[in-house]
Amino acid sequence: MSSQNRLRSSKPGVAFEGRGSLRAYADYGFAPDMPASQPPDGRHAVSTGDARVPTGSLILPVPVITIGDATDRRLDDYRNVPDSELLRRRGLFVAEGRLVVRRLLAERRFLTRSVMVTEAARASLDDVLGARPDVPVYVVPLAVMNGITGFNIHRGCLAIGERPQPTPWTDVVSGARTVVVLERVANADNIGGVFRNAAAFGAGAVLLDAASTDPLYRKSIRTSMGAALTVPFARAEPWPGVLLELGGCGFATVALTPASSAPPIDESMKRLARQPVALVLGHEGEGLTDGALDSCSHRARIPMAPHIDSLNVASAAAVALYERSRRIV
Repeated sequence: MSSQNRLRSSKPGVAFEGRGSLRAYADYGFAPDMPASQPPDGRHAVSTGDARVPTGSLILPVPVITIGDATDRRLDDYRNVPDSELLRRRGLFVAEGRLVVRRLLAERRFLTRSVMVTEAARASLDDVLGARPDVPVYVVPLAVMNGITGFNIHRGCLAIGERPQPTPWTDVVSGARTVVVLERVANADNIGGVFRNAAAFGAGAVLLDAASTDPLYRKSIRTSMGAALTVPFARAEPWPGVLLELGGCGFATVALTPASSAPPIDESMKRLARQPVALVLGHEGEGLTDGALDSCSHRARIPMAPHIDSLNVASAAAVALYERSRRIV
């Protein structure tokens, strides 16, 4: 690094690799050895619409910082990773694993507050990190990462995202041809599986009642392979009145049920091929409530062997979405 691009730090023991905005320098204890008006590396100053920085301000790449001290305050957001409720109250969520963090950075649907990686993970994400110079990157030893987070299933890669303001469900389903609606689905693996299936079969949105698990819970995101970061979603309130309102918006609301009196799913999807469809699925053990069933305009079942009465909710969603995807006009 040339002397004119070198940075000096007021924080001892911190290494800096030469990415950095003038704003970030102040935040992280760095001062550039150059005139304030001169961007490093010959780059031009740019403006940004990022909500964290006023539009029109001078923005240059943010630093990659190597930290070896687990008590460093800049890593505080990551100490709350096991406490999903605290993160939610703070308006944050965690993306874990290289594939999921890559998707978070690439999609830009959510603001990324920072990334914490080992050196090996940073190398594997070099391309996407290079495309996001606005995001601070903390490079730490694996032992420091595990000590801060308390678990080791992240493959050396975590990111903190910021939760946006809730979107009205009417906005989320606008223009969608296929929507998945969930009632009382409590298991994070199932939530993640439903989102992964929704992405795979082209569903436009997922709606969840208030009792269903948070799609931005880290296990939900991980199980979805990052699809929870790409498929639009919203809370369905008031419940089950939303189902009637969906009907008023032109959707055929199809309750998935094991009841033998319901027509097979393939027949239902064939009849509804030209109409927007909301596939409604319920609790892992109890299925849909009577209120939800009564609020749906249609019912459908997935034919199964005689001695089996139901499927896992994520599996049922996959079958129904497949049948819908091959019939939709």
